[in-house]
Amino acid sequence: MTLIPTLTETLSRARADLRMGLPVVIGGHLVAAVETLRPDRLEAMRALGPPVLAITQPRAETLKVRVYDRDLARIEVPGDADLAWLRAVADPAGDLMTPMKGPFRSPRGGDVDAHRVGIALAKSAQLLPAVLVVPATEPLGGLTHLSPGPALAQMATEAAMAPVAAARLPLLAAENSKLHIFRPDNGEAEHYAVEIGTPARDAPVLARLHSACFTGDVLGSLKCDCGPQLHAALAAMGQAGAGVLLYLNQEGRGIGLANKMRAYALQNQGFDTVEANHRLGFEDDERDFRIGAGILKKMGFRSVRLMTNNPRKVAMLEGHGIQVAERVPLITPRNRHNTGYLDIKAQKSGHLL
Repeated sequence: MTLIPTLTETLSRARADLRMGLPVVIGGHLVAAVETLRPDRLEAMRALGPPVLAITQPRAETLKVRVYDRDLARIEVPGDADLAWLRAVADPAGDLMTPMKGPFRSPRGGDVDAHRVGIALAKSAQLLPAVLVVPATEPLGGLTHLSPGPALAQMATEAAMAPVAAARLPLLAAENSKLHIFRPDNGEAEHYAVEIGTPARDAPVLARLHSACFTGDVLGSLKCDCGPQLHAALAAMGQAGAGVLLYLNQEGRGIGLANKMRAYALQNQGFDTVEANHRLGFEDDERDFRIGAGILKKMGFRSVRLMTNNPRKVAMLEGHGIQVAERVPLITPRNRHNTGYLDIKAQKSGHLL
């Protein structure tokens, strides 16, 4: 029946539910995001059965929790543990003040697909990747229901990009410019393409995949090189008379602005960029660069001269049908606030700086 939500639409609904603090049913389990869970809902979940806290492998390593399930760890929640305890395990903000957490009991065996789906949904909702899981042994009407296997398969697929609107937009870097808006079919954030001039579709176009950075692009933060790279790329395209800059809404390497600020707070405690992401429970880089390849194809481009210092972007585009005819370095001046950040990008993330 066409009025029934598709799996993609149900996943989008589940993502929104978790952001609002509402649990979802995944297989035979009730799953809630720790970050947004309310005390009364915690007690209601406890009444259903013994709760388990699922966290990612990077966060588990920080807490010295045994990892038996490859990419995640499960922790048996003590009977007297309250919401503050759950959030202290999920959020590293207080790790240095209370470093001796635990001891933790980690169950082994059993199916963890529901836990895995819950963590993936929390990540895509830009919440801390920690979920509370309890058995759902009775019917739970009114909540969003998902089957773990199909949900995992669907979340691993590439989102289809649909052009929504486009209009001429004169820029300081180039008056002959056009802004295109693309909307993914999975309910996540829209992405943008700035087309400068009228670049030919049958030749390599000067291109950049730029991830959104509110702090750098808008506020002029000195902690990163994002703002200078954005403006340098636009200026180079304007000078060349043609180019396309994709502005992808994947703030903080895909973890969102709130988690990026959490990472900044950890950096203020002495951790580098990668260490901060791991303490939060994220990978080094959570971005999906398939989005960029999809938009380029939608616009008719098959070959690019890619402005980047990141070899991963080159490999990703070439792996998804976009030929990279040339890598064009995009080096901007350092300052005393971002030199350590740039060093880590080179040492740990392989950027060519």
